[in-house]
Amino acid sequence: MRILSAAAAIILLAAPAYAQAPTVNLMPELTTQSAEEKEAAAIKDKAYKESLRKIPDAKGSSDPWGTVRNNEPAKAAAPAKPKPKTGSTAASGGTAAGGTNVR
Repeated sequence: MRILSAAAAIILLAAPAYAQAPTVNLMPELTTQSAEEKEAAAIKDKAYKESLRKIPDAKGSSDPWGTVRNNEPAKAAAPAKPKPKTGSTAASGGTAAGGTNVR
């Protein structure tokens, strides 16, 4: 009985996996078109090509933000000037602008 229930469980688990496997057709049947089907396909192809010719060429960029955005490259920033030293030397009595000690 144990063997029978194990076999049934394996079959029940394998059936959905088998159904999901793709079917491979090694010898596909070749379908040929009749003369009428070929003529209808040629007419459809000709109509498609004519419709492509009716589409007008693009006259430029269709960028809606084109007038807002600047197209020039960003200019390099000017070199920064060095800041004057401030801190403990100026507050503790360094030299003044005239070169004399201030105390």
